Amino acid sequence: MEGHLFMSYVDETLARVKKQNPDQPEFNQAVYEVLESLRPVIEKNEDAYRRDALLERLTTPERAVLFRVPWVDDKGQVQVNNGYRVQFNSAIGPYKGGLRFHPSVTLSVIKFLGFEQVFKNSLTGLPIGGGKGGSDFDPKGKSNNEIMHFCQSFMTELQRHIGADTDVPAGDIGTGAREIGFMFGQYKRIRNEWTGVLTGKGLSYGGSLARTEATGYGAVYFTEEYLNCNDDSYKGKTVCLSGSGNVAIYACEKATQLGATVVTMSDSTGWIYDPSGIDLDLVKQIKEVERGRLSEYAKRCDHPTVEYHEGRGVWVTPCDIAMPCATQNEVFIEDAKNLVANGCKILTEGANMPTTLEATQYLQQNGVAFFPGKAANAGGVATSGLEMSQNSERLSWSFEEVDDRLRKIMQGIFHAADDAAREYGHEGNYVMGANIAGFLKVADAMMAQGIV
Repeated sequence: MEGHLFMSYVDETLARVKKQNPDQPEFNQAVYEVLESLRPVIEKNEDAYRRDALLERLTTPERAVLFRVPWVDDKGQVQVNNGYRVQFNSAIGPYKGGLRFHPSVTLSVIKFLGFEQVFKNSLTGLPIGGGKGGSDFDPKGKSNNEIMHFCQSFMTELQRHIGADTDVPAGDIGTGAREIGFMFGQYKRIRNEWTGVLTGKGLSYGGSLARTEATGYGAVYFTEEYLNCNDDSYKGKTVCLSGSGNVAIYACEKATQLGATVVTMSDSTGWIYDPSGIDLDLVKQIKEVERGRLSEYAKRCDHPTVEYHEGRGVWVTPCDIAMPCATQNEVFIEDAKNLVANGCKILTEGANMPTTLEATQYLQQNGVAFFPGKAANAGGVATSGLEMSQNSERLSWSFEEVDDRLRKIMQGIFHAADDAAREYGHEGNYVMGANIAGFLKVADAMMAQGIV
């Protein structure tokens, strides 16, 4: 009977979320994956959680703001985009989460990212809640002037809803240092105050050293701790990466520094295979300086064995460690089968939810150590939290100090997930472990703060 009640509470919540959000597949997927993995811990505390409707409150954002963003392009034409900020949960601290500028942005995508962010931020051990925002604006192909006009218009509305002790956004896909700078300037102009309201700022106005590197480095540090605990290391390992943005570039850099050979990277048009190891300086030149396509790599790289392939296909490449660092749902069941068949032992999610549920289950069933994004890519938000601390103290720490703190945070996240999985009888299941460890802290805070 107890089992039936326990099952029914999770299932009731899932049914309610689906009914209330029928047109939000990404959000429904994220809620399903999290709640399924939380069944053991919910079973232990079901009566109290059910009484206080904890799961219902956990899966409903505290606030979701949708607004229009009008701006004028270089031809004098007015353009209008959708702007979003979902403030999901502030039980353990101010809302914290990035702003994504990309045509794929919908309310569903922002809600899924905000929901995941709650647990990710909790895992860092820092006092930050979960939120996310963005717009369906596409910075690609826009002039600096157009991007400034958009960012200023976006912040003119967003500034009403954020603040250093309320909600501290950061960058994400399509939102780099340039966009953060324009938004910070507009916030300061409207509010007449200098405050650490955004993270990912330039170093000349309150940014943190190592922030650019943090997500990629952090994912590698997380994996390194697992390897260390198994008397192993990155030395001699072959790594397949997807993506060629911030996360992928710095995951490649750190993995290479630790002795691995990174053989693939990708962008939206195709992917490269370089068995002698990716020439990262060339990638940085093409992607960060020229903002070009990876197809250029094959033309300009002097490695004789380099290959460029149109479309997707990174995961057909044999490797020891796979690191999807591009976007959500990029590793499908057929990719998982290829990875297992080719001897992959570890998959570390550098992006948010890049692996489909079916692929995740297949990898876990076939002995692949699977490290979910909310744990493995928490280095970015962790360093954003460290930037907030520096802003509050009016101090700036050295690269080495931030990097050292980042490494220790990632090691702590690994052990929190590892210990929680073991405690609840699912040793080695890091998806479950990360979700449980992140959830327990948030749940305890919510229960302590009453029905809010």
